[in-house]
Amino acid sequence: MSRQKDIFAGDDPIAISRDWLAEAETAEPRDANAIALATVDEQGLPNVRMVLLKEIEDDAFVFYTNYESVKGREILASGKAAFVMHWKSLGRQVRVRGDVTKEDGAQADQYYHSRALESRIGAWASRQSQPLASRGALMAEVAKLGLKHGTNPDRPPFWGGFRLRPVEIELWADGAFRLHDRFRYTRKAETRSWSVQRLSP
Repeated sequence: MSRQKDIFAGDDPIAISRDWLAEAETAEPRDANAIALATVDEQGLPNVRMVLLKEIEDDAFVFYTNYESVKGREILASGKAAFVMHWKSLGRQVRVRGDVTKEDGAQADQYYHSRALESRIGAWASRQSQPLASRGALMAEVAKLGLKHGTNPDRPPFWGGFRLRPVEIELWADGAFRLHDRFRYTRKAETRSWSVQRLSP
């Protein structure tokens, strides 16, 4: 099948996504790894918000958050999520849907300890998505927990990673006159092999 230049080269859409992200990191002014993460609540009403993707593994995409946040609770309830990465500078996007599991072991510990101390204390202090009386109240909680946990805090038990293992990935590249290139890769949850189909723009 005819593909735009060689940016779609290869049979593994996860590997292609990793290559695109690496390219975007040299072109995007900020947060090339930002994703719009979509979940649904118990009524099926969607929620979407920006999250930073922290790793593209050989078979999954990994991000971190507070498990007690709205997104955390919705992911844990459904076990599913979707996201899109869009790079205006490259004229490309990656759409991903799949099953999600927690990453709350050594890998989550390692990432947590790689963060700035202020961010680590902030993870303890913020009751993410819960009502907050004022910014002053938040900063007071940060100061209190900074004194309590010191300069090497443990990872909070309510904070960690999620690993999204995709069953569908769509790669999109901008084309002249809106004649874009779109390829949808699908697989069953229990397999690693992908089927690919070109889609109309």
